[in-house]
Amino acid sequence: MDGGALPTWALYAAALLASAAILRVLLASHRKERPPPPPGPRPWPIVGSLHLIGELPHRSIHELSRKYGPIMQLYLGSQRVVVGSSVEMATEFLKKQDLVFASRPRTAAGKYTTYNYSDIAWAPYGPYWRQARRLCLTELFSAKRLDSYEYIRLEETQRMLARLAGATTGGAAVLLKDHLNLLSLSVISRMTLGKTYIGEEAAMDVVSPEEFKKMLDEFFLLNGVFNIGDMIPWLDFLDLQGYVRRMKALSVKFDAFLDRVLEEHEDRRGRAGPEFVPADMVDVLLQLADDPNLSVKLTRDGVKGFTQDMIAGGTETSAVTVEWAMAEILRRPEIFEKAWEELDRVVGRERCVEEKDIPNLPFIESIVKETMRLHPAVPMLVPRYSREDTTVAGYHVPAGTEVLVNVWTIGRDPAVWDSPEEFRPERFEGRSVDVKGHDFELLPFGAGRRMCPGYQLGLKMVQSSLANLLHGFRWRLPEGAAPEDLNMEELFGLTTPKKIPLEVVAELRLASQVYSL
Repeated sequence: MDGGALPTWALYAAALLASAAILRVLLASHRKERPPPPPGPRPWPIVGSLHLIGELPHRSIHELSRKYGPIMQLYLGSQRVVVGSSVEMATEFLKKQDLVFASRPRTAAGKYTTYNYSDIAWAPYGPYWRQARRLCLTELFSAKRLDSYEYIRLEETQRMLARLAGATTGGAAVLLKDHLNLLSLSVISRMTLGKTYIGEEAAMDVVSPEEFKKMLDEFFLLNGVFNIGDMIPWLDFLDLQGYVRRMKALSVKFDAFLDRVLEEHEDRRGRAGPEFVPADMVDVLLQLADDPNLSVKLTRDGVKGFTQDMIAGGTETSAVTVEWAMAEILRRPEIFEKAWEELDRVVGRERCVEEKDIPNLPFIESIVKETMRLHPAVPMLVPRYSREDTTVAGYHVPAGTEVLVNVWTIGRDPAVWDSPEEFRPERFEGRSVDVKGHDFELLPFGAGRRMCPGYQLGLKMVQSSLANLLHGFRWRLPEGAAPEDLNMEELFGLTTPKKIPLEVVAELRLASQVYSL
């Protein structure tokens, strides 16, 4: 070996050191290029930020957003969650990068209560969901089909008003929510299943009408809870809160009920033969399941998942919204006078309000919008899930991040709304803001690809039932109850109903024969 040459081992060592230096420079450069994560509280080991979330998560997250800003990162257990709490962030997540955030997180509720994500709400983004959305828009919730069921909505509304008139005779107080739930379930049962499955005319022999209502309440609760097993997967097998056990039990009950529904429809269809004409939405779904031209086969579980979505989605949200509206109006009784003036002028006192009247009732529409602003039925929308790495407002949001859009906070943003904590329907007079997913300051049904596909039906039911309640009766609180003392606390789940149901007294404004069928 030449005395001036380096030994072989030294050359290898030098090369290794040079490579390490280059790698260190490249990694440092990469770190500088990648944007930082959104701001947020420092997570604790294992639980993340769960210790900061109270019984009303949307309110807890609202307070955190006030501290950390309109885009914020939390760790709920090991799950990274990014929260958008402003019009700008809602626009970013639901419009500008809608496709990036078009999927859903995998949760125990989606697995056990929706036939392993076979429904519309929880299905991940992909061919199955895209087909499901198309079928909803073109077959199940098309304007033509919804119009064909208008007579059902009118008949059931008249029945509700007649029941109220009888129940409040002599100044008796009633729980308004009971009547609203019965209306919603009756309408959705007839439209979706072909007959009424609750109340005096119930045609159910699998579960009782009371049990059916409990099943729906349980469905909304379990689809909105913070399940520890979803957030800390290695604890999933323990089912510490007992939610998975309840989900499985609920699934068994719903499956037995939906099996019976499908069997009845298949039997009727078989007896009718080739002349069969679909009479309700289950008939339509079963017909679609036989369509060989569908890009993705619609299975029996898929039919059940769709049906369950329509039953659940069409009931709770509209009843919750109307109850909040009446509670707020009772705290500002002068709103009654303005609504009555409009209703008497447009509709008169000889008939009920019909859906064709709604476009001519702008103040009623303003009441609905203001209720949806202040009390959105789903305060943080159904969570989305990022499909790829992206940048939002200068922050890095990696693939696999759960995204919440807190419309409850947006509805209380003083930069968008004057006196945001006050119930003021008149704020919408002369203002073109709507609830159809175009105006991001008011998103009760969401926006973009994952917007509620049945929002038109939900809006029709809320507007029509509220207008008829206001038109048909004079309302007051029971003796000794003052408007300023009315309890306005919430319960949290997938929806946020009043914690204490509204108790009211109603006095007829219209002649009782208006309600005869």
